[in-house]
Parts: sequence; structure tokens; C-alpha cells
Amino acid sequence: MSGTTENTGKKRILSGIKPSGDLNIGGYLGALSQFVKYQHEYESFFFVPDLHAITVAQDPKELNQRSREIAAFYVAAGIDPDKSAIFLQSQVSAHAELGWIMETQAHFGELNRMTQFKEKSDGKEGVSSALFTYPALMASDILLYQATHVPVGEDQTQHLELTRDLANRFNTRFGKTFTVPEAIVQDIGARVMGLDDPHKKMSKSNPNKASYILMLDEPSVIRKKFSRAVTDSDGQVRYDWEEKPAVSNLIEIYSVFAGETTAAVEKRFEGQGYGAFKKELAEVVIAKLEPIQQRFHEVVNSPELDEILKRGAQKASEEAGRTLRAAQKAMGFVTFN
Repeated sequence: MSGTTENTGKKRILSGIKPSGDLNIGGYLGALSQFVKYQHEYESFFFVPDLHAITVAQDPKELNQRSREIAAFYVAAGIDPDKSAIFLQSQVSAHAELGWIMETQAHFGELNRMTQFKEKSDGKEGVSSALFTYPALMASDILLYQATHVPVGEDQTQHLELTRDLANRFNTRFGKTFTVPEAIVQDIGARVMGLDDPHKKMSKSNPNKASYILMLDEPSVIRKKFSRAVTDSDGQVRYDWEEKPAVSNLIEIYSVFAGETTAAVEKRFEGQGYGAFKKELAEVVIAKLEPIQQRFHEVVNSPELDEILKRGAQKASEEAGRTLRAAQKAMGFVTFN
């Protein structure tokens, strides 16, 4: 079809971390560390989904600062802004424009089945309509860049399936316009559990501050939290989620931060017990976080970050604009380029 921008074979990835609170190490294991790896394998677009953040009430000053912080973590973790586009969702207007188009293609029943909406709206009054429709915006985020692959966690697979359905539906109705993306499912570290309960995801909303480790926690705090992490009475550092979920969670954290397989971690601590394991785990995490923390503080409120975000938004806008114009033309809107 004339005007199509469908991806012609280049591997491309799109992902982001919502600026909705202080980032814990689950964000590093499940996202940041993966982004750093993916930038060498894919043409990469990493964004801060600040438009998604406002589906629930936000303090403007906090949203502004947290958006900068997420972008700063991208840079501090090792994403190269000369290799990958780093940008704010709100700085690329095509997201909102294609988001509306995707709303017209999404069915009410499809959106009503989204489990995240049910979880986030349950028992609340005055729920924003955007919380209901934001999966259509999420689809536009992905489709704008003709992403071939999208990293997803367990809680996002449903949204990617909707994105694929919307892309296929649009392509069938209006001609081939969008690339239908494939999921990348991470095996290790995709879902980091609380240090106090291996059955609940690590989250800052947990009133027990010892249950999570923040990306900016000081070394003494990290050591203390890991020393208090629950284990079991078995005493063996063994990777077995069914029988030993708490220990398996700690092994996965060690595995990603140290760059070792879970089997190698098991072998390293064979016969040593949990005390030695947790002490070494703390040092491995501290060693990885300290340079990230240092770079984060250098860049977070700097003109350097402003320039990175401006350049990223320009690159993203050029790519997204081509897709948006193709979609508009396919639907019958009057276009002049």
C-alpha cells in the first residue's frame, strides 16, 4: 500500500519504565540491565512513558522530577544515547495522536478484559477514563516505531497481545501499515519478589521498607536489608522456585547482578549456608549499583540530560511521524506529505 512504513527486516525494539515512584532493583533486573544488552542487538527506542503515568493523579513537581530520574537511570545504567533514542513520551505528539486512532480500533470488550485495569480500579472512586483506554496508547507506543520485538513481563503479555490484535485488525481493514511485534520473554530476573515475602512482587508500596532495595540505597542500607531477607530452614543455596522460592529469588538477583548463571551461583555457595551467601550478594549488588548511582547524580538535573532527551525526541519524532502519516493516509484522512 502507498505510504506504508512497515518494518522491512531490521530488528527494532521499544520499551520504557513508567515514572511512578522510586525505582527498585526489580527495575534494574527486569528492564535496565536488559536495555543495555538489547541496544547492541536491536535498533532501540527507550522512552519514559509519562503520558501513562497521568492515568492516575500525579503531583506535577514529582512527575517532572521522576521523569528526569528514569531518563537519568537509562543513561547511568549504560544506555548509549548515540546508539539508542532516549526520550519522553510527552515530547513526541504522535503517541497521543496514534493513541486516539488505536482507540477507534479497540473494542470495549477487549479493554474491559484487561486485568491491570481491574486491579488498579478495584474499590476506587472517580477512576480516570484514561486508565481504561490506555492499552490503546500502549499499542500506539509500540506500533509507531514499527518495533519487531517488545520485552514483556508476566503482567504485560495481555497488553502486547492486544497490540498485535490491533495491528492485524488495522492492516486487514486499511492495508499493511504496522509491523506486528513479537514478545521477548526474559527467563531470569523478569519478576523480582519482595525480600520479606517471595510470593509478592518487590514494590515500594510495601509498608515494610526492608522488603525492597532501591536503586539509590546506600551500601549500609543494602547490606542490612539483605541480611534480613527471609530464606528457609533448609540451609542450602539451591535454585528451586517450587520448594525454595525465597532463596531462588535471591539467587536470581545474584545471577543478574554478577552476570553468572543460576547454576554457577549454586555451585559457588555449595555448603556455605545463607549467611555467607547473603553477605556476598549484598557486595555484588553494591558493586554494580555504586557507579550507576554516581553517574545518575551527575546527569539527573544536568544540561547533558536535557540535550540527550531533546536529541532522542527529535529522532523519535521523525520515525513516529512517518508511521502516523501512513496510518492517517490509510484511513482516509487528507494528508499533504
